[in-house]
Amino acid sequence: MALGDSNENATVRFDTKIGVLLRDDLHTWQRLNVTAFLVSGVHTAEPEITGDVYRDADDTVYLPMFRQPVLVFEGGKETLTTARGRALSRRLPVAVFTSDLFATGHDEANRAAVRAVPGDALDLVGLAVYGPRNAVDKVLKGARMHP
Repeated sequence: MALGDSNENATVRFDTKIGVLLRDDLHTWQRLNVTAFLVSGVHTAEPEITGDVYRDADDTVYLPMFRQPVLVFEGGKETLTTARGRALSRRLPVAVFTSDLFATGHDEANRAAVRAVPGDALDLVGLAVYGPRNAVDKVLKGARMHP
């Protein structure tokens, strides 16, 4: 809904949730980088959550974005490990970012770094999850909203 619409203050409640969980010991630049990578994975798994293109008054076209907010949380290493397990047990789509990915330089190396480690041993610094709101809330239980 655009500003100026008669219902501009109307609250939309989504049945689904996009949640990003970041490890609480990351530097600011790492938090931003990890979040950007993780949400790109959510879109590829669930393209219907992306809206239409944007246009300005000059009819310049801009890229579409998610139809709903992305909620960002933080927690310790154990919180991320637990959240990963909960998401997988609920069969929710999950994107992961491990500490090893800070040292890689391209997509193929990123995938190889994740592939080299068993899931339970991944040194997670972030994950993104998408699904029904209540299921995502259960996955992220114990995490706190990012400041």
